[in-house]
Amino acid sequence: MPYLNRLSCAFLVAALPFATSAQTLSETLETSAGQMQVSAAVTGLETPWAFGFLPDGKIVITERGGDVLLVTPGDTAVTLGNPPDVLVDGQGGLLDVLVPRDFAQTRQLIFTHAKRQSRGSGTAVTVATLNADGTALTDHKTIFEIAAGSSGGRHFGSRIVEAPDGTLYLTVGDRGDRPSAQDQNLHNGSVLRITREGSVPADNPFVGTEGALPEIWSYGHRNPQGAAFDASGQFWVTEHGARGGDEVNRVRKGANYGWPVISYGRHYSGRSIGEGTAKEGMEQPETYWDPSIAPSGLTFYTDGPVSDWNGDMFAGSLKFDYIARLDGSPLREVEQIQGDSTQRVRDVRQGPNGDLWFLSIGNGALYRMSAVGS
Repeated sequence: MPYLNRLSCAFLVAALPFATSAQTLSETLETSAGQMQVSAAVTGLETPWAFGFLPDGKIVITERGGDVLLVTPGDTAVTLGNPPDVLVDGQGGLLDVLVPRDFAQTRQLIFTHAKRQSRGSGTAVTVATLNADGTALTDHKTIFEIAAGSSGGRHFGSRIVEAPDGTLYLTVGDRGDRPSAQDQNLHNGSVLRITREGSVPADNPFVGTEGALPEIWSYGHRNPQGAAFDASGQFWVTEHGARGGDEVNRVRKGANYGWPVISYGRHYSGRSIGEGTAKEGMEQPETYWDPSIAPSGLTFYTDGPVSDWNGDMFAGSLKFDYIARLDGSPLREVEQIQGDSTQRVRDVRQGPNGDLWFLSIGNGALYRMSAVGS
């Protein structure tokens, strides 16, 4: 499959001779399951954040600066007109994209992004419709935004995932305000659950609870930037710790994951965090990383061509430039898949034919990874 190079004239064409020699277009990686071929599908991306697959095989990519790309692998692509109105603020901007299961009928795409608010900025969810000829987005509607009250450009979280029942799970970081992750009057530091219209499902755990916002599903999170359901319907997140203490959490309804009261990390100054690593009424992570790998992007490998990987969790590392494979009970990292292509991995997803795909910020590229000879 030939790669595409993003051009300043707002469309993508086949590979051109001026592509930089330092750019990794293809490589073979040695893994526990044998050799894997990694090939660039799109290069020249500017701070890519997320991607998703349409039913016809096209790929939607978001860039934090605000562009949305629609890629036809091996052919051409466009930068879509009329993207969501976003605030580019530090780590915030245009962030995740979700292609819902009913896209073929509705042509709706769901985006998360930073939005200006009266007291700073916050994470928001906007739904837009891809027009019939695939050139622009229309009918924008912001269906949800977090409670105002945060400033600064940190810890927007911002993964959004469609649950088996059709509700939406949204991750929100603590926005750099540590105590707010324990304040249920704010959405900061939480996993939220909303409907496709942005309303509150009646069975959310804090509906009717005084002093708690009803969208909250779980709280006490620092900055979850990876989120996925496994094959059984269990929801998981990966989240950034401080200096150490990056976590993988099995998310339970109504649970408190402890930040910043408990943590396996330390402040960047070296000082201890909170009250230690455990406290009654607060959940323990399934596993954690120390030193921090800065996990971002999460997927479960399901019914793919590499049978040894089926059921395993894959997470990108922004800090150490690899894709982590996690397995076992208790869960642990069992493999690091690493090469020139895995520079600052922002997102990892399983493609329609079962192959793994990933976004590299360091290379500004979207890659496909498949078994050699498959």
